[in-house]
Amino acid sequence: MSNWYQGKIRYQKVDEKDRTIKITEVYLVDAVSYTEAEARVYETVAANTPDFQLFGLSKMKIHEVFFVEDGAETWYKVKVNFISFDEKAQKEKRTAYVMLINAETPLEAYQLIEERLGTVEDYQITDINITNILEVIPYEKPEEALLKNGNFKPLAEIQAANEAID
Repeated sequence: MSNWYQGKIRYQKVDEKDRTIKITEVYLVDAVSYTEAEARVYETVAANTPDFQLFGLSKMKIHEVFFVEDGAETWYKVKVNFISFDEKAQKEKRTAYVMLINAETPLEAYQLIEERLGTVEDYQITDINITNILEVIPYEKPEEALLKNGNFKPLAEIQAANEAID
């Protein structure tokens, strides 16, 4: 299970009328600790916003985040209750899960969650709320980050090139 942290940053910006306004942005980061979450927020935001302050970092209980390709930039928090039957107590048991999905409208978020849940039989979507999350930053393994940023070739390809030269 992923650990999701919500990081809030604040910075000042001068608008068209030469007034200084304070802007607050919220980022959601998948990280293993508060320290890593803080570092990843700084790493992500520093490139675009030179002078900002991280004023809040809190852990969020999110069970699943769905990234919709070519989806909207608006993130919705969806609460789903899975219904099961407890044999011992002879009662229905409801287990709440919180999911996040990007969509244009609450209706589209509802439809996309239903599509993602597929053939799961007993569930109810009870809440769909818009969030103020600007960007979701998923976890990348260090090797993936290196490969994405580096100019690396497979070892077999390099050995074949060396043998061709000899």
